[in-house]
Amino acid sequence: MHDRTISRRALLTATAVAAAAVATVTVPAAAVPSPHERAPDRLPLDRHDDHDRRDRLRRLISRMSLEEKVGQLFVMRVYGHSATAPDQADIDANLAEIGVRTAAELISTYHVGGIIYFAWAHNTRDPHQIAGLSNGIQKAGLAQRVPVPLLIATDQEHGIVARVGKPATLLPGAMALGASRSHSDAQEAARIAGTELAAMGINQNYAPDADVNVNPANPVIGVRSFGADPQAVAGMVTAQVKGYQSAGIATAAKHFPGHGDTKDDSHYALPTIHHTREQWTELDAPPFRAAIAAGVTSIMTAHIVVPALDPSEDPATLSHPIVTGVLREQLGYDGLVVTDALGMAGVRQKYGDDRVPVLALKAGVDQLLNPPDLRVAWNAVLTAVKSGELTERRVEESVLRVLELKERLGLFRGDPYVSSRDVDREVGTRAHLTAADRIADSTTTLLVNGRGLLPLSRRRERNLLVVGADPASPSGTTGPPTTVLAAALTELGFTATALSTGTAPTAARIEAAVEAARGKDAVVVATYNVSATSTQRTLVSALAASGVPVVTVAIRNPYDIAQLTGVTAALAAYSWTDVELRAAARVIAGRTRPKGRLPVPVQRADDPARVLYPIGHGLGY
Repeated sequence: MHDRTISRRALLTATAVAAAAVATVTVPAAAVPSPHERAPDRLPLDRHDDHDRRDRLRRLISRMSLEEKVGQLFVMRVYGHSATAPDQADIDANLAEIGVRTAAELISTYHVGGIIYFAWAHNTRDPHQIAGLSNGIQKAGLAQRVPVPLLIATDQEHGIVARVGKPATLLPGAMALGASRSHSDAQEAARIAGTELAAMGINQNYAPDADVNVNPANPVIGVRSFGADPQAVAGMVTAQVKGYQSAGIATAAKHFPGHGDTKDDSHYALPTIHHTREQWTELDAPPFRAAIAAGVTSIMTAHIVVPALDPSEDPATLSHPIVTGVLREQLGYDGLVVTDALGMAGVRQKYGDDRVPVLALKAGVDQLLNPPDLRVAWNAVLTAVKSGELTERRVEESVLRVLELKERLGLFRGDPYVSSRDVDREVGTRAHLTAADRIADSTTTLLVNGRGLLPLSRRRERNLLVVGADPASPSGTTGPPTTVLAAALTELGFTATALSTGTAPTAARIEAAVEAARGKDAVVVATYNVSATSTQRTLVSALAASGVPVVTVAIRNPYDIAQLTGVTAALAAYSWTDVELRAAARVIAGRTRPKGRLPVPVQRADDPARVLYPIGHGLGY
């Protein structure tokens, strides 16, 4: 415990010093998109006519039964590509997990206020199918006794978290954008992403990530964060909130009160953040303050313990001192608060699944996201109201926030449907794909360039081998990384072949890679979260020992270089999606110059209290 505290303090100090040394970069605001770039029936979000709107919505709530009100508090997963006719395997999964056959039955039975899309739930096969599913869900919502459209949400952070893949436009993720330091690019990326989601009927994106990632060992945030400098992260969060909401979709800054300094993954454990209240105020709070100032439409809670903010050590999601005391009263936020997924271990370890939704509402939360057993959670809230533990007025307070967001999104005006024409006009357009490549060109960071190896020359280093990790595509539609890198370099005039060696290459695989490198002019190695015990280190060392120049490309966290020896040149790409890999290839080939700057410090592997490369480091040519 003592050693960990010293290490954490040293890291925070190093981060602060490095951040202070970086001059503030002033960038122009993103240009206002032309009318044809906006979804035609979506308007920029505003708060006009609040009093009259609330009166109308309160009248709507007065027509609802208690069961219908409680249903509005839930956002739920459902299996299938269609709201009424999913595949039999998805019907079986729905019956097993939810007790209904289809999305339409889910809505008619539980009156849920929202649906969340996942690729693994077979919701996101292709843009036209997604639009059809969204329309089916809205039709079911409007067919209820009290017709209410739904919030349809997903986690489309881009980078390593993307539920909708090609042919939709995939853009650089948060830390890559942080490396670009461009608010205008971050805003444009969000506008493009929001425009395409809106065209498919997805009206809420659980983004941007507002966590400040100061712990290199963080297993769940990492490159999902814009960086380690709280003010820089705040600027990027502001830009993305504005970009998404200019496209007419809702946002969700996450994960409050800040998930950036943990070594545990809240999907599998209950992390503790050891920041003092002063450290929280200086480090974690600024991006959430900025999001609120920018008009963020919802904030997602984290399943983390922060003793300095709540000595009871309840998860923040269930903490009245944190949700109501800090978020609502101290920061002045009166918008929608949604939990992180309630099936995660971080929120289930202390209380049972029947208590978690009730305690979350008592803490001040409005929406309950994806409980493991909807029947148990829904009935628990009903029972809490009937027993007097929760008042019906408290439930109505959250229902009003849910309906206000739907009203602001225009779901009560006209109709909430989208068309095939919307998809064809907005999703994966040439203009959007070109913009994604342009934005990515400012993100790749050159960390090391020994002997001026990069850019590679097509005369001197024409014959290349690409080896390394091939993690599964975040969206299921891109990659594999080594193949994408080899193909991109070949298109740029090199002769490049790919050999996948994996994230934990065996001795036999390493030997095969060394043999394949014989006669090559250079080897490009895609590295993926290299640790002190990773055999990826052995692979890089063995290749370097063979005498061939080695170029590493960190395709997830940028900290890999601290663990590697014998490297001639090293880049950070921050993700393994095609758009970022192609950008790295263009830098390697000299078609673009490396413009990215580290948004996090890289500590020395042998002495984590010392900085190897500070925030702002990045070479050029």
